[in-house]
Amino acid sequence: MAKVYDVPSDVLISRLAGILKNEDIPAPAWVPFVKTGAHADKPPQDREWWHTRCASLMRKIYLHGPLGINELRKIYGGGRPSGYGAAHHKDAGGAIIRNAVQGLEKLGYVEKVEKKGRVISKQGMQKLDRLSTEILNEIITEKPQLKVYS
Repeated sequence: MAKVYDVPSDVLISRLAGILKNEDIPAPAWVPFVKTGAHADKPPQDREWWHTRCASLMRKIYLHGPLGINELRKIYGGGRPSGYGAAHHKDAGGAIIRNAVQGLEKLGYVEKVEKKGRVISKQGMQKLDRLSTEILNEIITEKPQLKVYS
């Protein structure tokens, strides 16, 4: 069975966003108007950015959990490039991440660990691993030389 780190992240996130769109994770009413953080000039151009962010958060928590909201704000923040401009870093919006993580908790994909942050639940891990396996099998059918990695 393939894991999340075995497949390209862009394919996994876009496929997971499509799945989350069909599940009961509603976007708040303010989603079309809000910027993703102080570092952003405009709201996202993609109309379905909410579900993409939820999928991305789920993947990040799977790979690096337990993660708290403030750590996720730093990860999704921006500003100048890292290195010499690190002093100009701005965190991402907290309400966006908080509402997305709470929606994932309601679906049972993320669990809260006291004093540590959020981790992926067993149900969420199964969902991501199954999706990763499907994606890897599709990639293998396109490029048979990758069968070594299955």
